[in-house]
Amino acid sequence: GVSVAALQIEGACDADGKGESIWDVFSSKKGRILNGDHPRQTCNFYNEYKQDIDIIAELNIPCFRFSISWTRILPNGTGDINQDGIDFYNRVIDYCISKGVEPWLTIYHWDLPQALEDKGGWTNREIVSWFTNFATICAENFGDRVKHWMVMNEPGVFTGAGYFLGIHAPGRTGLRNFLPAIHHAVLCMAEGGRVLRK
Repeated sequence: GVSVAALQIEGACDADGKGESIWDVFSSKKGRILNGDHPRQTCNFYNEYKQDIDIIAELNIPCFRFSISWTRILPNGTGDINQDGIDFYNRVIDYCISKGVEPWLTIYHWDLPQALEDKGGWTNREIVSWFTNFATICAENFGDRVKHWMVMNEPGVFTGAGYFLGIHAPGRTGLRNFLPAIHHAVLCMAEGGRVLRK
């Protein structure tokens, strides 16, 4: 199979009601990303997903793992669901299935809503309920067709690089940020697993 993250490929960073993620903010700061690169356009999977999935099918790759952009579903991290975001992922899932490519979904691949980071992000224990709500929305909308899930991608990396070393979004440093962030990420993995099994 092959795998990607929403932020790496989708582009369309503010299209159809999508909210702002920590990477949108982090990458806009001078000197944070080599050459001033940013995730606003990427390879435009949001608009060209059919061509990309066609290539996967033509290469006889049986599985495609991609992540759900939290801010495309919940622009503010919590609250109202953005139906345009749900519809986009339904189109991607359905097209994968129509081409004989099995969709594997990652619920969280590093793109925390900036609105939640403003409330403490992964250092705030409330993230367990925020994440559980997001995972539930994903399971309820996509679980009838998606049978393989990853709760989150590399929690040790996004908490270590983002909340201890400060070299990834959101750019925080020190054990006072890292220890609660990794603890809450582990709790979220457990809750996400329970949601998906249910």
